[in-house]
This record gives sequence, C-alpha cells and structure tokens, in this order.
Amino acid sequence: MAKKKSKEEIKVKVKILKQVDNELKIEIEGSGHGVCNLLQKHILENKKVDQAGYDVPHPLASNPVLYIRMKGKIKPQDALLESADAAIASNTEFSKALKAALKA
Repeated sequence: MAKKKSKEEIKVKVKILKQVDNELKIEIEGSGHGVCNLLQKHILENKKVDQAGYDVPHPLASNPVLYIRMKGKIKPQDALLESADAAIASNTEFSKALKAALKA
C-alpha cells in the first residue's frame, strides 16, 4: 500500500446562526454526520449541557446545524471547544490502536 505524500486538506467553514447567553447554534459547511455525531456525543457527556443535537435539513443541499443549550449562564462555546478537543483525543487513540492492530 502506497503512502500519501501529503494529507488532503478538507475545507470546513463555521457560521454562527444564533448566539445568546446559554445557547449556540452553528452551521458547519463541509462537514457531515460523522463529525457532527462525534461532537454531539462528546458535548452530551458534559453535565452542564441541558440539550445538544444536530440536524441536516436536507441531505442533498444542506449543511449540518449543531445546537447547544447549557444549564444556567454557562457559555456553550466552552463546551463545544472542550468537546472538539475530546473528539481529537479519541480519534488519536483510535488511530494508534488501529495502526498497532494492522501491524500485528
């Protein structure tokens, strides 16, 4: 199996649709169910999150919309950033485990 010389760059754009004290709604252009489902899983692990989810309004022409509502006056941006870091860490762990398993 040949190694790729460079990683293909994936363009992702984030547009804030709604941002108030304890709610955040963003549109993620260039993403799909995989990223949104992973983020949602990690967001919902946060005990300070009241509600979180995502929707793909139309599978052929829409970008996913991610929604977070926090308990109290806690900023949802913090929960989202923590969840993104947790998702990166879990993907790194999976990648290492997969490489080790494939070498065996």
